Amino acid sequence: MKNKFAPAVILVSILLASCAPSQSISPAPQAGRPRVLASTSFLADIAQNVAGNRFVVEPLLPLGVDPHAYQPKPADAARVAASTVLILNGADYEQFIQPLLENVGGDRLVVEASAGLTPRLSSADDEHTAGDPHFWLDPSLVITYVENIRNGFIAADPEGAEIYTANADAYIMQLQELDTWIQSQVDTLTPEKRTLVTNHEALGYFADRYGFTIIGTVIPSLSSESSPSAQEMAALVDQIRASNAMVIFLDATDNPSLANQIAKEAKVKVITDLHLESLTSPDGSAPTYIEMMKHNTGLIVKGCKG
Repeated sequence: MKNKFAPAVILVSILLASCAPSQSISPAPQAGRPRVLASTSFLADIAQNVAGNRFVVEPLLPLGVDPHAYQPKPADAARVAASTVLILNGADYEQFIQPLLENVGGDRLVVEASAGLTPRLSSADDEHTAGDPHFWLDPSLVITYVENIRNGFIAADPEGAEIYTANADAYIMQLQELDTWIQSQVDTLTPEKRTLVTNHEALGYFADRYGFTIIGTVIPSLSSESSPSAQEMAALVDQIRASNAMVIFLDATDNPSLANQIAKEAKVKVITDLHLESLTSPDGSAPTYIEMMKHNTGLIVKGCKG
């Protein structure tokens, strides 16, 4: 998929509704510097690479939380209200954010990281009418994220333009190196081994980029919150048996019950330690976006080899 670029900075001004903070807000940034909030940990890490030492980008969601299932807390509204820049993935990914934006005040720049990218369509009826939001699982598409974030930072803090531009260029080089590394790992698999079965429809862009075939998903949806019917589960078992798939891959936050049931019937394994929607703590296996992608690639390639 070819990267496309479009302006992604939106000035949001919302009337303040009654919403008392339930926890203290971090100190204000230095004069002229934005206070930046990103919806997820992987977005915060990507944005921090662009910000450098100029300011700290904070994630809104805690580590290890599935954004599809997240329910906003009063403290989240306070943090959004205090932000001057809010970075979202976009493509209808952060469905939890709308109630917060409707109940906080102040002016902020909202940067839609995925703006300008063309989404894949879901293979099933799905609540994500905007298409598949999981662009970040193809690092070549994250280059567009970086460009959009860089432009947002420059709009919010023009004095840092040279720093943001240089940092973005340097990080784009790292993303290109990551893309090359992933391809080199996948190239150790024969084409018939490049098959994926996942919990929900999250790895479509990864599959498109690196030549995998998606046999099916436990939950035929772009969201992990949906539920499969008995007929859909039986159909997936048949699809797995008819394919070369050897593993069902799950995110660490996924409930493995249905996958284990399907795997038992189809006589395949379940790997449960992918990190697709959240980073880990610094001492974990996926403390940064780049390490997350390397970790996932290693598990996928090893699992496909059998």
